[in-house]
Amino acid sequence: MLPRLILLTAFLTTCFVVSASDVGAAEIVKYRAEKWQTKHIHDDKKAKTISTTLTNLGCDVKQNAHNGHIDVQYRCPKWKQMELKTHDEAHKWEKWLKEYGFETQHQH
Repeated sequence: MLPRLILLTAFLTTCFVVSASDVGAAEIVKYRAEKWQTKHIHDDKKAKTISTTLTNLGCDVKQNAHNGHIDVQYRCPKWKQMELKTHDEAHKWEKWLKEYGFETQHQH
């Protein structure tokens, strides 16, 4: 799972926002998580990667270490959006966001 998160973080920094002039028909993924979500993570590096990704997405992020794991808590109460180059990239992000408890909308 960690290589996937690192890949997603790299993907986020290179493909997060693509201007409409760069893409004929931009793929837009809108997302929000109104209520606080929590992921229990047992690896410090993985927790940092997830926290960085969520922060880059514009989420409020908190971490709390206890009982041998780290709770990464996050929310994004207002709708945000990202424009992506391809339909495939948009679906990958939409899937990831849903796995993390976000509501999503995918537009073409």
